[in-house]
Amino acid sequence: MSLESLIQDALGADVLRVTPLAGGCIAEVHRAALADERTVVLKVDRSERPRLDLEGRMLADLSTLTSLPVPAVLFSEPHLLIMEDVPSTGSINADGERHAADLLAHLHDIRPTGKQHFGYDYDTLIGPLDQPNPWTASWIDFFREQRLLAMAHAAAEAGRLPVSTHRRLKSLANRLDDLLLEPEHPSFIHGDVWSANVLAGRGRINAFIDPAICYAHPEIELAFITLFKTFGSTFFDRYQQRRPIASGFFETRRDVYNLYPLLVHTALFGGGYAAQVDHIARRFV
Repeated sequence: MSLESLIQDALGADVLRVTPLAGGCIAEVHRAALADERTVVLKVDRSERPRLDLEGRMLADLSTLTSLPVPAVLFSEPHLLIMEDVPSTGSINADGERHAADLLAHLHDIRPTGKQHFGYDYDTLIGPLDQPNPWTASWIDFFREQRLLAMAHAAAEAGRLPVSTHRRLKSLANRLDDLLLEPEHPSFIHGDVWSANVLAGRGRINAFIDPAICYAHPEIELAFITLFKTFGSTFFDRYQQRRPIASGFFETRRDVYNLYPLLVHTALFGGGYAAQVDHIARRFV
């Protein structure tokens, strides 16, 4: 079925044109101009195991449970996700960094209802990879089992993580109680904040996209922001004013937490990412 037909069936609107967009780790991404003057963005997953409905569900949860700006979900099924088109200049200035800090600090203030456990109501995705979220009382236990060891196993199963590095990560996992801190409470996190997932313009953040949500220690979110330099010192200065960051984060815990996104990239791409994982692991084991 053509893209025009998919959109028409989903939204009941005629399509004037469809333009491919860059990106799309999970699926094809397109922008469509509709005859009713709307512009939408759609993702199409033609794989054997499409799960775009899960991305739509995460965006809907962020919209319902938080004030984080996200695109409205117009249609969501495993093979097709249609969202409102949010404008972005692609650049984030100092005002944009301060706005991002305010938004994420407010997000990180949100706690789960009921028991103060880490995880989520359902398993999610980071990129195309499974992200297990069983409710867990201890953050360090959750990070050890559901993030560090789970993604190390995925990278090893993909044949992209050397056996020696996998063994070193298992040893490091036994040291996490000495390296990490238990937070006062779980915090809602976006889970995949890097520049391609931040839509900005005119000193404002217009939307965050492609979430990998759960309740976690917010330091794992902050660490990932530093990994690809999504935001700089202006962001962290503002964030510190809203939510103080405990000492030792930039010196030690940041590197431990960044093992997770580096393992995600190792599982997907291998190469230099596996070397970065090994370099960090050697620092602590």
